Amino acid sequence: MDRNPQIFQIVGYQNSGKTTVIQEIIRYWTEHNLSVGTIKHHGHGGTPSTTNRLKDSDKHRIAGSMITAVEGKGELLLQNKDRKWALQDILKIYELLPIDLILIEGYKYESYPKAVIIRNKEDIKLLDKLNNISAVLTWIPLTIRHSYPVFPITEYKIFHEWLFENLSKNE
Repeated sequence: MDRNPQIFQIVGYQNSGKTTVIQEIIRYWTEHNLSVGTIKHHGHGGTPSTTNRLKDSDKHRIAGSMITAVEGKGELLLQNKDRKWALQDILKIYELLPIDLILIEGYKYESYPKAVIIRNKEDIKLLDKLNNISAVLTWIPLTIRHSYPVFPITEYKIFHEWLFENLSKNE
């Protein structure tokens, strides 16, 4: 693959297994010597926190800095003073990096190709609400007709192979 990263979302309701699925995809792609970047949507309210004490970057932000960044030991935390980070802005930053695949956890209503995780019958309604569904990973048997492949969540290796093939031919 060249360095024009593919973008793929993993979406589902809270506790459906999104993070676990993404971890497995990362392992699969890195075993094939490809690089992966991830973006996680903190969709449960509040600000993600790494500490309870005030850091210098917090002081910069409080003082009025529009954007602050902190790097240390390979970690980079970016904060935007006036608004939430738009996914498009984050993607622009990621596209500057040598990444083969950008995995997005969450942001259900964005239009990127996505796999939807269905944990229970109530989650099936997601399939009618979301667009650009490429695949479904499910914890329960699905009896509905659909135009995309459906993978049991326990068959994640088959899903990874499908995803790798599908994204490789779309570059």
